[in-house]
Amino acid sequence: MTTLVWQDYLAIVIFVIFVLGVGLFSSRRSKADLSGYFLASRSMHWLPVGASMFASNVGSSLFLGVAGSGAAGGVGVAAYELSAIYVLIFLGWFFVPVYLSSGVFTMPEYLRQRFGGQRIRVYLAVLSLLLYIFTKISGDLFAGALFIQEVVGESSPTVLYSSALGILAMSGLFTIVGGLTAVMWTDFVQTILILIGAVVIMILSYIRIGGFGAIVDQFPYAMPSKLVYNSENRTCGLPTPYAFHLLRPASDSDYPWTGTIFGIAILGTWHWCTDQVIVQRTLTSRNIIHAKAGCVFTSWLKILPIWLLVFPGMAARILFPDEVACVDPEECKKICGSPAGCSNLAFIKLVMNLLPIGFRGCILAVILAAIMSSLTSVFNSASTIFTIDIWATLRRGAWKNKPSRQVEIEQVIVGRMSVFVVVVVSVLWIPIIQNFSNSQLYVYAQSITSFLVPPITAVFLLAVFWSRANEPGAFWGLMLGLVVGMTRFIMEFGYVIPPCGSGLPDPRPDFIKIIVGNFNFLNFSILLFFLTLLTNIAVSYITAPIPASCLHRLTYQTRNSLELRVPIQNLRDGAEESSDITNNQTPDYDNQGETSAMTSAFVRLCCMHKESNAQAKTVAVETHEEHMTRVKTFMTEDPKEKRLVDISAAAVVLTCTFVYGFYG
Repeated sequence: MTTLVWQDYLAIVIFVIFVLGVGLFSSRRSKADLSGYFLASRSMHWLPVGASMFASNVGSSLFLGVAGSGAAGGVGVAAYELSAIYVLIFLGWFFVPVYLSSGVFTMPEYLRQRFGGQRIRVYLAVLSLLLYIFTKISGDLFAGALFIQEVVGESSPTVLYSSALGILAMSGLFTIVGGLTAVMWTDFVQTILILIGAVVIMILSYIRIGGFGAIVDQFPYAMPSKLVYNSENRTCGLPTPYAFHLLRPASDSDYPWTGTIFGIAILGTWHWCTDQVIVQRTLTSRNIIHAKAGCVFTSWLKILPIWLLVFPGMAARILFPDEVACVDPEECKKICGSPAGCSNLAFIKLVMNLLPIGFRGCILAVILAAIMSSLTSVFNSASTIFTIDIWATLRRGAWKNKPSRQVEIEQVIVGRMSVFVVVVVSVLWIPIIQNFSNSQLYVYAQSITSFLVPPITAVFLLAVFWSRANEPGAFWGLMLGLVVGMTRFIMEFGYVIPPCGSGLPDPRPDFIKIIVGNFNFLNFSILLFFLTLLTNIAVSYITAPIPASCLHRLTYQTRNSLELRVPIQNLRDGAEESSDITNNQTPDYDNQGETSAMTSAFVRLCCMHKESNAQAKTVAVETHEEHMTRVKTFMTEDPKEKRLVDISAAAVVLTCTFVYGFYG
């Protein structure tokens, strides 16, 4: 039976009610100020920090994307998961101390403090929002809609878009009402459900196929009954002979060893060390020990996908070759609505065919949980970036003479309403994902990031570890990287490539075929990274350095400095004000005068209603001494706890290295 019954629907309804209850209950604990809404008041324990980082990374990229890529190309996709472990330790031990000591809310804000000026900050903020739309949000929406299409047994644009909007309605509720506190506690609960569901599917798929050894024996022969051939008379969609190898020849079209080792590390450093969605979780930690422990906890969880998702995805290709491994464009269009292939159905096929009545609904609810976790995290981070880095920049002059309460209300309203704009653009991008050439969600997301994010990785590495890096070097490195990356982006997505076996001619010019066809996107990310790095270094050396007095607690070498930091803009003629009006203020609920009925309605809508006198706060701009006290609190490490966290980090790195070597 491959359709749901009333027991399955009941399980889904119970799950939705339960998760909504957790989110709404935790939202009551969220403070109605910027720190409470965007950083959970910097009070989180390591367990929700680590669980939220993992859940934020799950979404479609793990359940549908990783399982689908495993079905299409074997264990090569697991390199992304294993590489993340090394980068997570790098985040906890090198990047987080700098971010916490600097006291920033967002990554663009960090670059503003590090380099001065607004152009890098605004550029990174806009680029981050575009990446969220093109990869994270659109991919998760498409995955959720694809999953619902399979459940109802109907593939149509109406079902696709109505499903996407339904998922948005549930996900947006947590973000708009509860802020980051609600999102993180909901992520914690959903992480438990996600792991339980994935373990159940893994066990059932191994049992159904006859054990892990059967995957090794049968995967090379898992082909659909109807085959098609390309113009060179080669069979389309055959299993790769390197299906069980992480390190493959440099000529491999999907995972060349150069890209697997270096390219994935560059993309991973951006995602785990500089992307707002992930870093924002570590910034909620109550101190550096909890931030490090959260990174270690996430690292242990990232070892699991190779067994929980990649191998079950390969098993799905063996069990359902005509659907998961289809290569005939007409047949694929009938099966999943995409002529490019249906490998993204791998995990869904396991759920719909292996689980008993009633429990099937539970696992489907788990997939929804994964998608919702990723969406709520991205929504919150997108609203944070837009409010703190874009809206605050545009409105700085208008806020100078306004009461702090009005500024705070405006920021929270803008942060919440900006979610709707991001959502609309994401929905419009779904058809592009549906027609992507190889139909693998995970590969789609990684290819786009490889064209746009290596320059960001280079700039952040130099900003944190090289004090000589300055604003002109960072800016022109980013601009050159953007031009080169967008050129490759246009080459990749400017033409709709016919699926293998369609019989249609390739519309791309010959020079684009050579560049795109022979230069894997992972290898391209390496070139783009070093091009930006060298440009940044060269321009920094020929321009004036940043004074040391402006770098306290903004680089790894000065993370523990107690000196007063001089804002860079103070050293320039006609400089802007030395501090933004976004980070260190809380609403002044006293002496603000009367407000209109419409303003009062917005205040209550955004949970900024007037508190009792005992809870009322006044404007509090943090002094240098207060900031130093907070930095010391964040950075102080208990020797026993530090030793335990260090040992755990070493253990997870050694375990990952063994797994990498075993499947290398």
